[in-house]
Amino acid sequence: MDIALTQRLSFKQARLTVLVAFILGTALSFIQVAIDYASEDAGINREINALLDISHNPAARIAYNIDAELAQELVLGLLRSPAVIRAEISDANQIALARVSRPAQSSRYRAISDYLFGERRYFATPLYVSHAPQEALGKLSLEVDTYVFGNHFLRRATLTLITGFTRSLLLSMILLVMFYFMLTKPLTRVIRAISERDPRSPDNAKLAYPEGHKKDEIGVLVDVTNRQLTSIANEIAQRQQAEARLTRYLTELEDMISARTEQLEATNNRLQVSNRELEEAKRVAVDMAQARSAFLANMSHEIRTPLNGLLGMLALSLDGPLNNEQRQQLSIAHNSGKVLVELLNDILDLSKFEAGQLELESIPFDLANVVEETASLLSQNTAPGVELTCLIDPQLPNLVLGDPKRVRQIVSNLLSNALKFTRLGRVDIYLNKTEQGVRIIVRDTGIGIAAEAQSRIFQRFTQAGVDITRQYGGTGLGLALTRRLCEAMHGHLRLETEEDVGSTFYADLPLPGQPSVQTQPNLRGHVLVLSPTQSGLSAQLANLLPYWGLSYEHLPSGSDPSQRPADLIICDELARVDELRATCQLPILLVSSYGNFISSEQVERFAPIEQLARPLSRLALLQALRRSLGQGPASNTSTPHDHSRSRQARVLLVEDNPVNQLVAKGMLHKLGYQIFLANHGAEALQLLERQPVDIVLMDCNMPIMDGYETTRQIRRTPALANLPIIALTANALSDERERCQAAGMNDYLAKPFRKDELAALLDQWLAWSS
Repeated sequence: MDIALTQRLSFKQARLTVLVAFILGTALSFIQVAIDYASEDAGINREINALLDISHNPAARIAYNIDAELAQELVLGLLRSPAVIRAEISDANQIALARVSRPAQSSRYRAISDYLFGERRYFATPLYVSHAPQEALGKLSLEVDTYVFGNHFLRRATLTLITGFTRSLLLSMILLVMFYFMLTKPLTRVIRAISERDPRSPDNAKLAYPEGHKKDEIGVLVDVTNRQLTSIANEIAQRQQAEARLTRYLTELEDMISARTEQLEATNNRLQVSNRELEEAKRVAVDMAQARSAFLANMSHEIRTPLNGLLGMLALSLDGPLNNEQRQQLSIAHNSGKVLVELLNDILDLSKFEAGQLELESIPFDLANVVEETASLLSQNTAPGVELTCLIDPQLPNLVLGDPKRVRQIVSNLLSNALKFTRLGRVDIYLNKTEQGVRIIVRDTGIGIAAEAQSRIFQRFTQAGVDITRQYGGTGLGLALTRRLCEAMHGHLRLETEEDVGSTFYADLPLPGQPSVQTQPNLRGHVLVLSPTQSGLSAQLANLLPYWGLSYEHLPSGSDPSQRPADLIICDELARVDELRATCQLPILLVSSYGNFISSEQVERFAPIEQLARPLSRLALLQALRRSLGQGPASNTSTPHDHSRSRQARVLLVEDNPVNQLVAKGMLHKLGYQIFLANHGAEALQLLERQPVDIVLMDCNMPIMDGYETTRQIRRTPALANLPIIALTANALSDERERCQAAGMNDYLAKPFRKDELAALLDQWLAWSS
């Protein structure tokens, strides 16, 4: 019964099928290669243009500062890209600040790549700063060797063709096997069964149908054969039936045993798989935790270091002679830097939540002042058509007991969320006293939140929808962290919202009031307020003015107040001041958004007039009312100056970053200290050998010798064993303080730091060591 392979029906059918499949597969492979070629050709430009976009801002700053050293570092960094063989930064006069190049790769397949993609491609982008895009600072040029991309394409094309051929070969083998089992094997089985049958033997049963072939040609062949054997099979039918029953019972028993065995084996396999999955999940969780800790540490250091320079320089500038507008602009820039620090702290706080390491303070603080400062800080994010107002209950205690930093985070996150999604109307923040503590309400007239998205917005890194993230931006951390902070304070956060109407967030916090001396303002006079009836300014003044003893009358924006007796006019429209001044000479208090300042000429023409910026704080309003009504001196708001130290303490600053050096030196000079500078730990040790100092400010991450090793070396010197050493580090993770203490440092100050924080630490440790 042996039939040659080439003569079998399965081989003949498989050969024809495979031929068609091979032709079709080859054609599809060539089409795939062509599509891949087009994608790779376009991908070269995308990748290099993306590299230019990433490098644009650093290159623009370099061209702006004409810094050849940083330019050389940047082009060397660009040269690390495998495809870049030449990079150049030139200034506005086409003079090269830095230029690097390297030879192109050589390969025997290069000719094919060059034919397909071209041998070289050149890219260039003009350099400019974001606030002056029309002013060209220079040019960043790249020369790209396309062989890096072409080599990848040739490999993929070769793999695609080989894969197509392999699939065809595999398909032929599969079809050959399938046709063998579906056609050749059943026929061979039937032929073999017929050849082994003896028609004269009475114990021959009917031929069985091959599985799946009962109704096809093979089944017909079996029927014909069985009819020929029917006469013989009938004579021994009873014995066959008995044997068949016995066989069936045995088969069922074997099936039962086999099924039970398979169940036990499957259960055992599932347990083994589950154990392996649990072990793998544990390993992955540990690896992810370690990777996250390393990432947070690196991110904290890399972000806090430049922020320290930014905030320090702005703080030093604010101490200089400035006019009111310059001081407010620099203050907003300084506060914006603080927002970046708070965003970084949000990320670290979430990590602390997950690790169970978040600790809350319980100290007295002025909650209303925290709310007003936060609103003033975020007012720069207010859209032109939006009015931001702080509505604070006059009966609120001056001081409450809690964690001011965490409460500020709650207010900032809720208010930032409202301002981000409100483009027209009002954003109001209410601060009310409750039986359990206080209630912070943030209400906006923004886009609202759809019902199906309300359950997602309190999850980490999640917003109401992909289109919301794309249109408005954001990390999705604010509301998640806010809810966790409220729960950590044993309060709760709830939401009321309607899509396209607005949202209201209620934060109930158990912050008990603290006893304090609370003076009641006692003003006299009649005030006219010109503003829209539904404005936030009207609601705020109606809440405060009667409480301070002033009679109050609200007039619509277009009313004429000249015939009404009054001591002061408050309005919120600069255009109406000229009209008002033409009809009356009453003092005017103008409330306007940031940026709408009146000029010095207008001040002289409209005098007596004062201008306040939104959102209106209670203290600023009270001082302006006292000045305008001539009822008592305004509070002294001048910046307190630092008195000279009782002795010229000598401070050793160990810092490698030039910007941080300038910031720290500027603060120390203003505090009246004598400063010695070391760029790394080894230099600090050499300076300490020849120059006595009273205290050391030690950066932790430095080249040559870091702050930890430097401190250990200092502590090994008996004469310096008690020298106060304060760590200055950009790493704000919870274990950094322990690491500094383990190295021998006395205290810890995280970057970015303020001058008053530095002064407090220096006073503390200099007093201890004296």
